[in-house]
Amino acid sequence: MSLFDAIIQAILQGLTEFLPVSSSGHLSLYQHFTGNNGDGALMFSAILHLGTLVAVFIAFRQDIWALIKELGNIFRDIFKRRFTLKDMNPERRMIVMIILSCFCLAPFALFKDWFESIGEDGSIFAEGLCFLYTAAILFMSDRCNKGDKTAGDITVKDSVTVGLFQGVALLPGVSRSGSTISSGLFSGFSRETSVKYSFILGIPVILLSCLMEVVEAARSNVHVGAANCIVGFIVAAAVGVMAIKLVNWLVKTDRFKIFAIYTFILGCVVLVVSFIEFCMGHAITFG
Repeated sequence: MSLFDAIIQAILQGLTEFLPVSSSGHLSLYQHFTGNNGDGALMFSAILHLGTLVAVFIAFRQDIWALIKELGNIFRDIFKRRFTLKDMNPERRMIVMIILSCFCLAPFALFKDWFESIGEDGSIFAEGLCFLYTAAILFMSDRCNKGDKTAGDITVKDSVTVGLFQGVALLPGVSRSGSTISSGLFSGFSRETSVKYSFILGIPVILLSCLMEVVEAARSNVHVGAANCIVGFIVAAAVGVMAIKLVNWLVKTDRFKIFAIYTFILGCVVLVVSFIEFCMGHAITFG
């Protein structure tokens, strides 16, 4: 992988991680058409995800700091045997519900290897179908009634719904942010709450999965290149911060339909290309 490839993938990751268009799907397509796939690509994708997590911490630093302080209060109450789930403040409720949403990923962990194999195989047919699925949920969420639930109104049912949608988003081509934001809107969240819950929910999930991939790749003696990793990490973080500003615009102007149209067109194009590749008997590459 050249430094140029690393920068392009980092820009793709930074932009598409926060827009509801699937960062994993776009990276999978880029790696497919340039031949930069395999175990090294999987590790590099994990590095890029860590870079975008930095962008989340920067953009939502006030909310995250409030949650960290409340988490400290939770541990203090547990130590003093005063912990209760009754009359929780918004920050404590969000922490509890995020933990519950994370637990919903447990059943999907059984299919971890299968999810990864889809992004590393030589076909993009599955990615095309996943883009169409993303388009469908974005279109439906755009047409659903606007809710007004805030962090203090999230219920167990809501957190489970968002958690299950996030589990499906492990597939390349299914947008994690699009899935969790859409499921929040389906549950009656306000648009601001949906976006905030979606991105903060992604912190523990993506961090854990990325660390696991890095450790696994290290044990397999997979080498990507220190320079590529460092540059990719920095570029993904910087572009991610700018992309989050677009998300704020998205919240205020109800623009999900634009991304539904985009992912629908992309999904159709990917399916056509995958059929052409099947007929040719080999992948189309430009690298």
